Amino acid sequence: MDLVLFDLDNTLLNGDSDFAWAQFLIAKGVLDREVQEAKNIAFYEDYKAGTLDIFAFLDFQLAPLARHPRAQLDAWHREFLETSIRPMITPQARQLVDGHLASGALVAIVTATNSFVTGPIAREFRIPHLVATIPAQEGGAFTGKARGVPAFQAGKIERVDAWLESLGLYAGSFERSWFYSDSRNDLPLLERVSNPIAVDPDDTLRAHAVEHGWPVISLRA
Repeated sequence: MDLVLFDLDNTLLNGDSDFAWAQFLIAKGVLDREVQEAKNIAFYEDYKAGTLDIFAFLDFQLAPLARHPRAQLDAWHREFLETSIRPMITPQARQLVDGHLASGALVAIVTATNSFVTGPIAREFRIPHLVATIPAQEGGAFTGKARGVPAFQAGKIERVDAWLESLGLYAGSFERSWFYSDSRNDLPLLERVSNPIAVDPDDTLRAHAVEHGWPVISLRA
C-alpha cells in the first residue's frame, strides 16, 4: 500500500481556506471588518513568508468558534463551502485526488487549518482521513483554543506519525509515499516522503524543488 498526503490551502485549493473563512465571517458581519481584516491579511502574509506565529494566529482564528453555537457555525460553513470553497477546487485537483483514491492508497489531507474549517472540505474531495489542527472543546462547545500540537511545519510530522500509529502503521509501513504542497512551511514533511511534489509552489519551495530534482506541477486552470 502507498501513502498519499495532500496539503490543502493553495495546493488542492486555488486559495486559502483559513484566510477565506475569516473573510467570509467579516462579510457576514460576524467579525468587525476594520479590526479583523487587517489582522487576517497580516497573518496570511506572515504565513507566506514562513514567519507565522502559529499560536498567535490560532488565538485569532479559533476565537470566533467559541462565540457562536455549533448549529450556527455549521450553517455558516455550509454557505462558506458553496460560495467560497467549491470555486477554489479545480478539475485538475479533483482528478489527481481521484486517481490516488482509485489506486487503493491510504490518502489524507494534512493541513495547519483547523478541522472545523477543513473537515467538510476533505469530505468534498472524498478523502477519508484528515490530519489538521484540532480546536479544543468543552461540553460540546469550542473553547477558542487549539488542542495538542498544531499541524504546522514540523508539527505536521508529529501529527502524521500519531495518526498512522492510531491505525497500527508507521512511516516504514509503505512502499512509496507522496506529499503534495505549495509551501516552504511544509519542507519538513516533504523531505520525509519518498515522492515530494511541489504544487504551484512559493519561490522558496520552487527553488528547493529544482535544486533537489523534485517534480513541480500545477493544479490550476
